[in-house]
Amino acid sequence: MSDASGSMVLNYEEAAAVVRAHARRLSPRESAVEELPLLQGAGRLLATEVVADREYPPFPRSTRDGFACRAAELMAGKLRIAGQLRAGEAWTRGAIGAGEAVEIMTGAAVPAGVDCVVMVEHVRVGSGQVGLAAARAISAGENIVPSGAEAHAGSVLVPRGTRMGAAEIAAAAACGYARVRVFPRPRVAILATGDELVGLGETPLAHQIRNSNSYSLAAQVAAAGGMPVIFPVVADEQEETEQAIGKAAGCDLVLLCGGVSMGKFDFVEQALEALGAEFFFTGARIQPGKPVVFGRLPTGYFFGLPGNPVSTMVTFALFAAPMVRALAGESETEPRFVSAQLASEIRVKPGLRRFLPGRLRSDGNGARVHPVAWQGSGDLAAAAQANCFVVVPETRDRLAAGEWATVLLL
Repeated sequence: MSDASGSMVLNYEEAAAVVRAHARRLSPRESAVEELPLLQGAGRLLATEVVADREYPPFPRSTRDGFACRAAELMAGKLRIAGQLRAGEAWTRGAIGAGEAVEIMTGAAVPAGVDCVVMVEHVRVGSGQVGLAAARAISAGENIVPSGAEAHAGSVLVPRGTRMGAAEIAAAAACGYARVRVFPRPRVAILATGDELVGLGETPLAHQIRNSNSYSLAAQVAAAGGMPVIFPVVADEQEETEQAIGKAAGCDLVLLCGGVSMGKFDFVEQALEALGAEFFFTGARIQPGKPVVFGRLPTGYFFGLPGNPVSTMVTFALFAAPMVRALAGESETEPRFVSAQLASEIRVKPGLRRFLPGRLRSDGNGARVHPVAWQGSGDLAAAAQANCFVVVPETRDRLAAGEWATVLLL
């Protein structure tokens, strides 16, 4: 619990460093590694490396449609066209002789005895001969990828702990991996607290709201590589909160949502303390999300996230997501930040690190972020319009239009 000096309320860098240090101690459950068909591995974290089964490319490969020849001979004059070679064909007539060239297609294996491929756009062809077009030149090595230039047999193409996307799946397929071994998804308990919450199928009274946080957190957990386990809503009562935490303790990580502020009926920290929790911080100087709590029970780590919906999303992205990624076996666990040009001015009060909803758009000229007007950390409508959060340092009260800003990706 925080003392009177507020020494357990940290600035963002301090809080992030604490989470980072604990995330580094985590590892996935090796005993539960799964072997899946290649395509079912999409989005999962590799438990073993993908290793090249041979040289890549396995032959000198032409990168252009054109003519394979010796550069010095073509520079000296016309060459006789000795044949044609398509991708997937093997040249079976021996080494290319002096004064000869072979018409070749992109991706084809370059025959022995040549040292370049001249692009078809750069030559003149006629009477069975090929010569360089005016003002064109060619040198040895052009438009040929040597065998083994991309990877040698036995080299690691995709490291362990990498999330399997399209490129990783393509690399595994090229190496003959019909199946891949992946880490199990960590089970992440989600407990929303609050007497004001009702279920999705219920009609809320005037003083009630539907429980959206459990579902936003479940989506974020899944995106980070975890398996969300949604528990029933917990009433604002300490004994019930303790019992609910006890039931959730069998999961790899516990996320408590709501009940971590300073209100009279906010019982989460008291319940955690009664269960023997060790607190690493009980707040961060950020907005939204200042009351965020991080600690460890005898059974494992937990986060107490603020109950306002946007606060919940931001604090998960900043602090809980790195822990989920580490438990899932991902090698890169940090929050995702990028830079973008600000489309319009932002003004805030200094003193807290601000994370304000924004809409990131990009084209061939770069990325621009458009601030989304919002009514504070309970504004789900604004959050639904946003796809990122603009970061405003605690020392700034204004970011100008056109300025490059840091952006937190969700």
